[in-house]
Amino acid sequence: MNIDMIKALEDLEKEKGIKKDYMLDRISKALAAAFKAHRKASVQSTAIDNLFVDIDSTTGAISMHAVMTVVEPGLVDNAASEIDLEDAVEYSPNIQVGDQLKIEVEVADFSRIAAQTAMQVIKQGIREAERGMVVEEFASKEHDILTATVSKVDSHRAIIEINGKRDKTETSLSASEQIRGEVLREGDKIKVYVVEVRNAGKGPQIVVSRTHPGLVKRLFELEVPEIYDGTVVIQSIAREAGSRTKIAVYSDDENVDPIGACVGPKGGRVSAVVDELKGEKIDIIKYSDDPIQFIAEALSPSDVISVQLLEDGKSCVVVVPDDQLSLAIGKEGQNARLAAKLTGFKIDIKPQSQA
Repeated sequence: MNIDMIKALEDLEKEKGIKKDYMLDRISKALAAAFKAHRKASVQSTAIDNLFVDIDSTTGAISMHAVMTVVEPGLVDNAASEIDLEDAVEYSPNIQVGDQLKIEVEVADFSRIAAQTAMQVIKQGIREAERGMVVEEFASKEHDILTATVSKVDSHRAIIEINGKRDKTETSLSASEQIRGEVLREGDKIKVYVVEVRNAGKGPQIVVSRTHPGLVKRLFELEVPEIYDGTVVIQSIAREAGSRTKIAVYSDDENVDPIGACVGPKGGRVSAVVDELKGEKIDIIKYSDDPIQFIAEALSPSDVISVQLLEDGKSCVVVVPDDQLSLAIGKEGQNARLAAKLTGFKIDIKPQSQA
């Protein structure tokens, strides 16, 4: 069992990167706990609380020892941790009161328990180490996008596989995080936004989304070099997934048109993002530090006659031409709602005749 265990641990280190010394330490501690329980269960045995296990990293040979404190003759209070000086000198002739004595413990009757314990610890250690590696790998990818393969779909969720450094990691894309109207099928390649990586009790959980505004931002970073290198900045995003998104962009470089950079030659860049989002409409507007100008831009494609900021600093009244009132508000209020999310202002839209 010993040689086979060492060989298994060496293979584990090569295949999964789980250090052999780490696993030997785990096994040693588990064996010590198991042997203590074994001794306590025996009527004829005295419990050994301060037991330690050593495993030879080459041969796998197991040895156990207890560390006992030497006390004056006749003053042993705890036989599990103390030893009389007269008994101690039989192990070490020069030992003195107060010294720590290391006593070997017979393990011949413990081989079956040792084998079972070692196997359990190895299996558990593999699971925990793999979870740790998954969390470590994907934690660095929080708020980024990954390409995943759909492996199973039902009415509540889609099971997707994400390629990791060593193996594929499986997670679920809930129905609420899927783009409205999108039909996913087994084998589809999709891009998902990593919202969070949790080290849950049942294992690592990678929370992903296709409705998060961050997905739009990352897609534009992939398609627009000027966004990737920071020449163009996405200031804010308002999104109703599957229907429409507004993004506000700007550039400190006077020679760069931020909207034109996002649209791309013949609209190729924005089209690539729209295709990935299954036809979701995208309005690209120019951000301004002037809230009046920004609010007017945010209500695009409607024209705006005037914007009046209210005293609370969080609301405004916008006047638009009578014939563009419905355009400014949008279907079911969507355009006004997205503009409000984008700018952070509560917007009250009035037709020119009423204003």
